[in-house]
Amino acid sequence: MLTALEKIIQQLKLFKQTPPNGLVVFCGNVSPVEGKDDIKMWSFEPPFKLNQKLYWCDQTFVIEPMKELVREKEIYGLIVLDAKEANIGILKGKSIQQLKHMDSTVPSKTVKGGMSQKRYDRIRDDALNEFFRKVSDSVTEALLNQPDLKGIIIGGPGPTKETFAKGEYLNYQLQKKLLGIKDTGYTGEYGLGELVKRSADLLETASVVKERELMEKFFAKLNTEGNVIYGFDETLKALEAGAVETLLLSEGFDWVHAKLKCECGFEIEKDLSKKIAEGQTCRKCGKRMKIDEEKDLMDVIVEKAKALGTTVEFISTETTEGAQFKELGGFGAFLRYKLG
Repeated sequence: MLTALEKIIQQLKLFKQTPPNGLVVFCGNVSPVEGKDDIKMWSFEPPFKLNQKLYWCDQTFVIEPMKELVREKEIYGLIVLDAKEANIGILKGKSIQQLKHMDSTVPSKTVKGGMSQKRYDRIRDDALNEFFRKVSDSVTEALLNQPDLKGIIIGGPGPTKETFAKGEYLNYQLQKKLLGIKDTGYTGEYGLGELVKRSADLLETASVVKERELMEKFFAKLNTEGNVIYGFDETLKALEAGAVETLLLSEGFDWVHAKLKCECGFEIEKDLSKKIAEGQTCRKCGKRMKIDEEKDLMDVIVEKAKALGTTVEFISTETTEGAQFKELGGFGAFLRYKLG
């Protein structure tokens, strides 16, 4: 412990003052062998202002404050319903998560048996009212204490959604967050996704809409041979030439710089996906090679892009467009000019 503290003190002497966003220092013995010391230290300035002072000695590093800094702070509540069912979910960043599915016992509009139309309609209205109250209770439970809830959108086929939205069924605190009502052709999980697509005007600041617009622009230019490029080698070459205006990186991008070794003595270093690296065979003896060392390429490439004044956009794999981009390799760019 004393060795780690001395190492931290020496590191802190390198700073004339605390960085604007604060400073995070981790230091400790990472040796897997008991009784043997292997003191490692990591220090960095967090991406956002750190308003917490913490000194902690333990067998593990405390990273919860870091997780809080990068927690998604853009959340929208989603409700799709008709007289048969309701689905409650959230749009968290670019990911749509279903939180609750409910089936109703509301009878259809068709009168059955010898019952009068008025009596049947009254029974149906009572059942629909009860269903709405159950939906409201579930919405309150799912969304009222949801941190960073920016707003709520209600959708569904037919007029049921308007009846629910305008009938003051929602908790008054959630009612104030209602952004709008949208028509959808479906309920269920598909309906939640459709609701997000139809709510671009309401979610114009949401990252999922920004990403979809960015990807639509990318694929449109790709089809018309515009100023875009994709593929690891081609894009990296354009980046290093200073031709990239905006670099697009899939969150599923898993390329590494790997040093591969074979038991026959052959060695090679390559940039390739982690999955392919694990299946490389020796060109000399044909046996499977082992990864001796590897380095994640994403951080290296991002630093290189920032040094060249290039904007970096991370594309999720949660949207249809994001998944399609990943299938292209998850590495592409908008160019400042066409390459010859």
